[in-house]
Amino acid sequence: MSLPEPLRRRLGSFSRTVFTDSRGAGPPLPGERADSEIVSSLPLQMSLYFNVYFFPFWWLSSVVMLQLKYAVLSDYYKFILVTVMILASLIEIIRLYLGYVGNLQEKVPELAGFWLLTLLLQLPIILFLLFNEGLKILPLERSVNIIFALFLIFQVIAASATLKRMVNKLATHFRLNEFDRLEAHPVREFYSLS
Repeated sequence: MSLPEPLRRRLGSFSRTVFTDSRGAGPPLPGERADSEIVSSLPLQMSLYFNVYFFPFWWLSSVVMLQLKYAVLSDYYKFILVTVMILASLIEIIRLYLGYVGNLQEKVPELAGFWLLTLLLQLPIILFLLFNEGLKILPLERSVNIIFALFLIFQVIAASATLKRMVNKLATHFRLNEFDRLEAHPVREFYSLS
């Protein structure tokens, strides 16, 4: 299952503008080949792996804590908390899938989608669950949300660095292909002196 093509193009365009480093987009060093470099991140992949196993524990403990404190919450906090749990669960499943596909297969749009979902949706939701005292936070709930927030902060940083490396590799590869194409088919009028 892959992203729809318009969304894929937009995320690719977004990541090229945000993560392109003009300093490192030149030709590779003499001993390196641009085609053979692996730019997926092992620390990011390890974090995603452990997050996959931590997420069911987080979800189960959050649901149990919600059931324990549901009677003492006000009506609007009941609605907010149930909505946040549903949203966080759906976002997390999509986010982990995009992270795995984007990192392992070195797909920039999927990894950019993972980065955006983490930074703009999942991290604020978890920080809301962690710091809003109106939710009557229980100790277990606080501890699992702290661990989850640490996962998310690390993944934002690691995905940002990985995206920067991936985009620079793709930009270098594109420029080298353009250079090879120009060498194979030179424009004769450009080289003439008349």
